[in-house]
Amino acid sequence: MDGARRGRGRHGALTPTGCRLIVGRRYDTISFLSDYGIDDEFVGVVHSVVRSIAPHAHVVDITHGIAAHDVRAGGLALARASGYLCPGVVLAVVDPGVGTDRRAVAVEVGDGESVLVGPDNGLLAPAVAMVGGAGRAVSLTDTAWHLQAPGSTFDGRDVFAPVSAHLATGVDLAELGDLIEPAGLLPGVLPVAAVESDGLHAEVLWVDRFGNVQLNVDPTELDGLGAGDRFRVRVADRVLPARRVSAYDDVPTGGLGVLVDSLGLVSLVAARASAAADLAIGEGGAVVLTAADPDEGVSTRVTIGGRTAADESEET
Repeated sequence: MDGARRGRGRHGALTPTGCRLIVGRRYDTISFLSDYGIDDEFVGVVHSVVRSIAPHAHVVDITHGIAAHDVRAGGLALARASGYLCPGVVLAVVDPGVGTDRRAVAVEVGDGESVLVGPDNGLLAPAVAMVGGAGRAVSLTDTAWHLQAPGSTFDGRDVFAPVSAHLATGVDLAELGDLIEPAGLLPGVLPVAAVESDGLHAEVLWVDRFGNVQLNVDPTELDGLGAGDRFRVRVADRVLPARRVSAYDDVPTGGLGVLVDSLGLVSLVAARASAAADLAIGEGGAVVLTAADPDEGVSTRVTIGGRTAADESEET
């Protein structure tokens, strides 16, 4: 491989992966998100490829628990994390189209403070938007920066990991392939809440491990209902009362709360329980929010002598 091309004369010995180790240091952190899970060797192999090229770089695992092939969930998770990630390289792989003609890309943001690397399938776009948009972007067409591989089904190892590592050592984005227009990146598909005659129609973006149900609703949209702190929540053919709260434990036992979460979006929550299980709803589910009648209370379930009954409506 041409030495001048692979680091302008800064390269040293070959690494075990066959790539030259470039003596340089630009980014110290590579943040890694994928749908690989932890049962197979995939995550560890990607770590090792990165380390063989950029031994100074620290890899932070954002999550590898994205459901297999769920690009939307991966994009939302990356967007949620984006404002809190260390400056550096972000390596994201949820790639059901691996091996096809979908583009592999690297996108510079924050005037070069960070670079996002991954498939151009909508995975990166929400995070790019969250941090203020893209500067430069390239299609990773120069295979000199990739690993040689017997197949084309593990781009996380063979393309995205080595490219991320080379960026960390100081290789310029423009060396990695053809410059492309950032506006041409495939956008993420994110639903928008809408006010209709029967209420605010929302969609479930995310259910976390605690069963909190995050909606695609901004608090200002909630305020627009004029509901105060009392709501009706419709899921399928069920209509449930809910109360606006600021903490999970403010929700009455057995009741439903409407809360602005740590990311500034509206979530449906329960006290020390799963709101998702209570509502029988998951990601992508439809929810309609309306204002409750002024004299409508919030019922809570209580257990008396082994039997379940309803309390009288709470007065606040």
